[in-house]
Amino acid sequence: MPETTRRLVALLDRLSVEGRAAPGSAIYYVDDGSGDCTWRLIGEYAAAFPTVCGIKLSRNRGHQNALLCGLLTAPGDVLVSLDADLQDDLEAIPRMLDSYRAGNEIVCAVRGRRTTDTFFKRSTAEAYYRLLGMLGVQVQFNHADFRLMSRRAIETLRGYEETHLFLRGLIPQLGYRTAVVEFERASRFAGESKYPLRKMLSLAWQGVTSFTAYPLRLITGVGALVSLGSLALAAWALGIRIFTDDAVPGWASAVIPMYLLGGVQLLSLGIIGEYLAKVYESTKKRPRYHVEAVCGHSIDGSSRDNP
Repeated sequence: MPETTRRLVALLDRLSVEGRAAPGSAIYYVDDGSGDCTWRLIGEYAAAFPTVCGIKLSRNRGHQNALLCGLLTAPGDVLVSLDADLQDDLEAIPRMLDSYRAGNEIVCAVRGRRTTDTFFKRSTAEAYYRLLGMLGVQVQFNHADFRLMSRRAIETLRGYEETHLFLRGLIPQLGYRTAVVEFERASRFAGESKYPLRKMLSLAWQGVTSFTAYPLRLITGVGALVSLGSLALAAWALGIRIFTDDAVPGWASAVIPMYLLGGVQLLSLGIIGEYLAKVYESTKKRPRYHVEAVCGHSIDGSSRDNP
């Protein structure tokens, strides 16, 4: 975080001198209810740099909710969201601002190559983006959450009250003029990723179930295939019984269909249950996050220090 702050402050100062950043522009850190010294460090940076402030959530609400909180809480005509691990190229931000001035209200920073990823992560990530496209989910290939959004786009996003967020699929639904800026993703500057395989798989499943009912329709297809397979199995068992002496009485007709249908039923119930759980959680209309404290450059533009 010290190096991230140094680079961001230097970039903002440069953009201000060049006239690309308006007076009062600021850098907002979102603390997603961390249990370490992150909030204390943000408070120290906010006290040392007038252009740095922080937003602290009352508890951990997940990456997507924390990102949404920053977008909906921070002021400004234009907001740029990015992770604080310095893997996103900060020099892409001036080009994103140029694209905004050219009339684009959403500018997605897209990785030109994934050379810093392992083969497993690169291949699975690209396969996932292609899968979403096949399922009809509108996403930008190789784009994460490094993007620029205009105030109008953000206010439109505020009207979406979805409980299970997948911003990569949600923001394209806004429909405003969108452009792409390519950049080369760097290696992580320090620390370890807080997004292990388990969380990545959870986010991937969120993207599928939040934007398409294809898995539910797939159950119908699987049911039809199982029915055809059962008929074929019955024909095979009948052939064995009539033309050979190798048939074991009762085995084929009882064991195979039981395991096959049982597995399909459990899988189908699990998929249906996932969608029902989303409906249940959405009907409760609970807040997606709570802001516990703000420090540094205040939301209303006045000076504030409340770490």
